[in-house]
Amino acid sequence: MSDSSPLPPVRLHPEAELARDALSTPLLARATRLARWAGQDTRVDAGGGLVEEQLPTAAAHLGLTGDEAAASASEAWRVAVDTGLVVIVDEEEGTVATGEDLALLSGSPQDVLGVWLTALETALADASVPDLDDLVDAMDGGGEIDFASLDWDPQAEQEFLDGVLGNLYLLTVSEDGPGDGPVPLPALAASMIVPSDMGEPTNDVLEQVSDAMMRLDDQFRVLEPVGIVEYQPVDEALMADTDEEPAVVDETDVSRYGMVRLTPLGLYGLRSRLLEAGIPAPAVGDLADKGADALLDGTSTFPPSAAQAETEQWLDRREPLAAARELLTAARGSDAGAPLRRLRCQQALSLVGAVAEPALREVLDDAELGGLARVWLTERGFGDVPPPSQDMVFWLTVDTIAAQLAAEGNSEELQGLVEGLAQQHGGFFAAAWRVDHPATADVLEAMGRLHPDKRVAKEARKAAFKARSQQGG
Repeated sequence: MSDSSPLPPVRLHPEAELARDALSTPLLARATRLARWAGQDTRVDAGGGLVEEQLPTAAAHLGLTGDEAAASASEAWRVAVDTGLVVIVDEEEGTVATGEDLALLSGSPQDVLGVWLTALETALADASVPDLDDLVDAMDGGGEIDFASLDWDPQAEQEFLDGVLGNLYLLTVSEDGPGDGPVPLPALAASMIVPSDMGEPTNDVLEQVSDAMMRLDDQFRVLEPVGIVEYQPVDEALMADTDEEPAVVDETDVSRYGMVRLTPLGLYGLRSRLLEAGIPAPAVGDLADKGADALLDGTSTFPPSAAQAETEQWLDRREPLAAARELLTAARGSDAGAPLRRLRCQQALSLVGAVAEPALREVLDDAELGGLARVWLTERGFGDVPPPSQDMVFWLTVDTIAAQLAAEGNSEELQGLVEGLAQQHGGFFAAAWRVDHPATADVLEAMGRLHPDKRVAKEARKAAFKARSQQGG
């Protein structure tokens, strides 16, 4: 995630549901069973792993069979040790005992999720390590790993995996992303390899993408048992000739190249890691217990549906009329963020209902809120709404465009609004530059950029110059 813009808010499942999911993940469930199985005769080696002769018994206890049974049992044991479900009593004797943290799995959802997050870190570390056979081959006579012969940089590998998971998180929480749907592995690999400004990828870049896909295929196979992802592996038939040509993805059956999706538990886990790293990663519901000022400012960067979901949760915890008054108070201001706060306020008030009428009538004479109040009351069919003055109409127009600029930038929707205003009001620019609003000059300059008619655009820029001169700028 190279973009420094704020992350969209994630919609998390309830913690109780996530905790149940965590307990049922294969890796943590196996680690828990081994922690309860371990006894006085259980022995570990110098690294804390089960001694080799006990692995078959542990695998049988877990009901594991096949070539990978011992390796899976060993992995589950490492998780049991790392999460404190098992503790090593005597390192020299290699004896163990049940850890105090095993009781956490019968505790609160937060306790369970805390244990699972530790298990996740173990799985992520394992996913960044090369194949065990490659590690053995790379050992020198002194038992040290020759990283150069492996062509493996542990830090770079971890950063690569973190970057991939960050991109998968961003794709999942974005409004125009796949949502709950899976992401094709080639697209995820390309997001790390192909420059954003590259047109047709070169063969060299395609080869790098192909190599990255194979790495990710191994890594997601390791990560699936901890419950962070659901993964459909790369079709093994496609791997047969990987040394011949760079992979060219057949778009008619992209699923053969691997499909991955973050689970609800995975979204929770990755968000926790982002927060731990100091990266703001909002979640819908974070603002529900805060004031209206925090709600309006906090949702200013949210996509529309997320802003509505956050506002609905905020309103659900408040009496409607009191909430409307609080929103209107928070919407006041002449700072740069005020227009967007008023837009979010207007959107929030659309969810309140007719009970908010008294709050809107109370601000009819307010210079900043009077126009907003008239629009709200008129749209809902209330009578006895005083007509706005021309000054109020122009002030509200400037405020609305300033809010749209802050929310969307130079969007097609805003361009249409600008064209409509100039067409409907022949003398718009002659009057608009006089509007006593902090954003008047900026709005007029934006209208000059956005309007396709050169004559109208020039008129807008002239009006912007007059407005800036009037404001002393």
